[in-house]
Amino acid sequence: MRKTALFMIFAVLAVLALPALTADKTPLPEGYKKWLDEEVVYIISSLEREVFLKLRSDRERDLFIEAFWKHRDPTPNSADNEFKTEHYRRINYANHFLGREAPKPGWMTARGRIYIILGEPNDIERLQGQQGIYNCEIWFYQGKTDLGLPPGFNILFYQESNQGEYRLYSPTNDGPQALLAGDIVSASDYATAYKKLQNINPTLASVSMSLVPGEQSGVYGRPSLISDMMIQKIESAPERMVEEKYARKFLEYKDLVEVEYTANYLDSDSIIKVLKDPSGNYFVHYSIEPKKLSVNNYENKYYTTLKLNGNVTTLEGKPVYQYDKTITLEMNETQMTERSNQPFEIHDMFPLIPGDYKLLILVKNEVSKEFTSVEQTLHIPADGTVLQMTSPILAYKVSPVDPSTKKLKPFLMGSHQVYSQPGRIFLPKDTLSVAFQLLGLEEDLKRKGEVRFAFFKDEQLFKEKTRKAGEYAELPTIIEDFPLSEFPPAHYRVRVSFLADGTEAASAKDEFDITFAAAVPRPWIYSRVLPEAGDPLYAQVIGLQLFNLGRLDEARLSLERAFRARPDSPEIAVQLAQIDLSLKRFDRVETLLAPFLAEEKTPRYEILNLAGRAAQGAGKLEKAIEIFDLSISHYGVNINVLNAIGDCYFGLGKFDEARAVWEKSLSASPEQPEVKKRLETLKSRRTS
Repeated sequence: MRKTALFMIFAVLAVLALPALTADKTPLPEGYKKWLDEEVVYIISSLEREVFLKLRSDRERDLFIEAFWKHRDPTPNSADNEFKTEHYRRINYANHFLGREAPKPGWMTARGRIYIILGEPNDIERLQGQQGIYNCEIWFYQGKTDLGLPPGFNILFYQESNQGEYRLYSPTNDGPQALLAGDIVSASDYATAYKKLQNINPTLASVSMSLVPGEQSGVYGRPSLISDMMIQKIESAPERMVEEKYARKFLEYKDLVEVEYTANYLDSDSIIKVLKDPSGNYFVHYSIEPKKLSVNNYENKYYTTLKLNGNVTTLEGKPVYQYDKTITLEMNETQMTERSNQPFEIHDMFPLIPGDYKLLILVKNEVSKEFTSVEQTLHIPADGTVLQMTSPILAYKVSPVDPSTKKLKPFLMGSHQVYSQPGRIFLPKDTLSVAFQLLGLEEDLKRKGEVRFAFFKDEQLFKEKTRKAGEYAELPTIIEDFPLSEFPPAHYRVRVSFLADGTEAASAKDEFDITFAAAVPRPWIYSRVLPEAGDPLYAQVIGLQLFNLGRLDEARLSLERAFRARPDSPEIAVQLAQIDLSLKRFDRVETLLAPFLAEEKTPRYEILNLAGRAAQGAGKLEKAIEIFDLSISHYGVNINVLNAIGDCYFGLGKFDEARAVWEKSLSASPEQPEVKKRLETLKSRRTS
């Protein structure tokens, strides 16, 4: 196992749309222009180029260049980047050997372009000084199938009139006529030109009709289009050289994650499902599987720390809920060996009120300085009696749990723990479990309604099963098992329907694959265990979400429920006080915070600030000053607190004290136009 840290990172931050990829009008500094237009011009994808032109600082450009090479490094755990080294070797070779016949650097020539993209040919046949044909070079390549090219193919260059630089030959655009010296053949007479070439050099004649050995040329003696399509593939190879998603993520998150992370984006896969808990709250359950998990090694201990940040906003971008979590992973050598070939997954969940949202999760690995992201639009249905079916979870394993267990856990459905993998890949020997919830099911529908499972292969119905809804003992949870031994390896779609009197009343679907592989690596999982349904924590979170949406009365009701269960919680008290302060219910703030102000230990800054604001709002200015002074004595000078003290002195008619406080505020932060206006008011009062 490698000893250096290189891993995944998740953290949820504000959801941002990718800025329009419009090039910045500011000219690039010369060094970066040379890098873009000369050094990587043949290997940078169109998206990478657009992103690079969108960057605003040299620091961002340097980080992007670092990411560009990193995502092409075939051995990222070694000190050398073999791809980068080979690329610059190709440029150097092209400049030294492939531009001698041209009035420009070798990298700009046709041969230079192909050499830089494809590298050293397996063989070069040079045809020079032969009577009847122009000078030619036939480059033969093998082993480029990773670029979508044939197993073996030729590239032909010719020197028109035996002068100047070599041109790239196109069978359909040039034709064999272009290779003949001194013989004038009609541009459309491919057959005659081919026969003349055949008499001079059979190999060249064959290549002139098709660059792919063994391929039959087109009809009526015309060259095949396959060769020109292949040339287009070569020239568009940069689009297939690397997963360019990293470039989009670089632009999207460069202002959100620390600079040391921006060049190190990792891809990941995820599952996000919405389920209802026994108390009636909706929870977002999610599973994140990064492309890799890297750890550090010290004294036979393998460890890493992941910082997870989640952010939920409305579709318009208004913040609804934000959370941060730290995940510490530590393994011994035996555990590391066992898990080295397994994917790693994070399972988590959080409550969310009804509505339509955007979810962004970022995970950062503090050891390897890498990050990944998950983004999805969420719909949380409104409570009611309308029949609803949650999106099915396709599980590779379902395990019973102790019925006495009251704790909540991601993907715990009824008395069963459901295990699903984002890729949704199964073996023929597996049992596929389809798990979902059927909500709002009235008693008569429980008796009469039916649940139908329909599996489709190649859009044709492959298998179907129907059961009475009342046969499921844990409604609204439904889990149905399907042994896959009768399912041949293929891609499948499963559609789940609820039928009321034979009519479909609700449905949901998902897709999965059955593989020919002998095994599918199943993950090892880090999963949170949460308090049981109905715990005041959830009322607190829901109250905060309602507060952020401006639904203050609903927010207060939810937070009051939480506070009644946990009256010693300063966090809930602060949230309630914020609502009451917004509603100008200053007496309630005073009553709410009084027990915390009376404690022997110093109250939190938030409590002092809210208590001071409430006293100020209630006109108890002397008391407000006393509380604000206590805040400054324990937590240091704060501009907002200073200004509030000045306002209180002004309200008490103590203008000299107000002036002194506001001047102190301005000395600490000069750019405060409102404070300057207040001081001007005091000056005019003195002169009048």
